[in-house]
Amino acid sequence: MAASRLGILLLSTTAPERIGQMSARCEDLGFDEVWLAEDYFFYGGFNAAAQALAATGRIRVGLGVISCVARHPAATAMEIASLERSFPGRLLPGIGHGVPAWVAQMGLTPKSPMRALTEAVTGIRTLLTSSEPFTTEGEYFTFRDVALFHPPGGEVPLYLGVIGAKGCELAGRIADGNVLSVLAPTEYVTWARDLGQRGMAAAGRSGTFSVPTYVLTAVDEDRDRARRAVRESLAFYLDAIGPTPLTGAIGINDTVAELAAGGFAALVDGMPDEWVDRLAICGTPDEVAKRIEQYWAAGADSVVLSPQPADTVESQLELIAAEVLPRLSR
Repeated sequence: MAASRLGILLLSTTAPERIGQMSARCEDLGFDEVWLAEDYFFYGGFNAAAQALAATGRIRVGLGVISCVARHPAATAMEIASLERSFPGRLLPGIGHGVPAWVAQMGLTPKSPMRALTEAVTGIRTLLTSSEPFTTEGEYFTFRDVALFHPPGGEVPLYLGVIGAKGCELAGRIADGNVLSVLAPTEYVTWARDLGQRGMAAAGRSGTFSVPTYVLTAVDEDRDRARRAVRESLAFYLDAIGPTPLTGAIGINDTVAELAAGGFAALVDGMPDEWVDRLAICGTPDEVAKRIEQYWAAGADSVVLSPQPADTVESQLELIAAEVLPRLSR
């Protein structure tokens, strides 16, 4: 049975100087995790994680996700080790390909994204778990007698942030979990978790495979108003990434492609309410609590809420803490 944790995603539009304050408030309100996203070029992921960890004492802090090509894996391992030593057992680092457009802006697009990701994560794990100097010549990354002077004091879980079937299985082979993007319905959560577990078994690895899941969220006594609060954000993501296994899990890829051809406005106007109900968590406190539990039952050990719209985050946090948390059966 998966754990039943509830987290909050602090969007990249959050001002860096407010991350500590917002994280502390999430902890005070009773949430289990705070997740941060290194979206280029907003706030720095490791700096933000350090602020969140320093401002809190109990809550776990996830970084989902950094691009594997934006830093050399040795530098990434150094950052992870420093935070783990400073705040033991509370950091959840995630590594992915990076949004293609942002990676292209930096001239870092790899010919084989999967190969680059595999080399990066394998190198990071090696440096975090071994004190021996590490040497290897990869297609994308070279390590020559690299060892961390301040290795982590304990084991650090590593997450991927991938969507497709090959990536989900790879997560099980080389990582401890997969951070699932917004637009993940419960059907996709189960599918991605199963693939991760299959990858673990194929690699001869044991342990628990974790799938923290981001979900766009709005709580309101008026269900239609809650739907409207997440609608534009859903349309934004559908327009940005188009049909994927996320939406394919509920059989809407063809319709997504048709609407997306007309752009953002067409998606906002043409999106059926059924999509909103299945791709987001929105409605009354009772309805939201039931949806969170459906995600837990589907295999999301951590449901990471992304309150919408962005300018209502603080009021939504208070409302969720007061009206939704007490309704959860855990």
